[in-house]
Amino acid sequence: MKDHKLVCAGDHKGHICLLASQNKFDQIMEITKKPAFICFNCGRVADNACNLCNPMPLK
Repeated sequence: MKDHKLVCAGDHKGHICLLASQNKFDQIMEITKKPAFICFNCGRVADNACNLCNPMPLK
């Protein structure tokens, strides 16, 4: 199993944590309809890994 640390992989723009801090909840609802990834940092889920800081597959 991969050793996970509290990090942000890639460009933070578009990550759910940033969108939430900007009150962009309609956008969050669009990118979380069929979650396939979970953020190891915060536990949020998203359809695509690019929307999370430290993603790992749900399966």
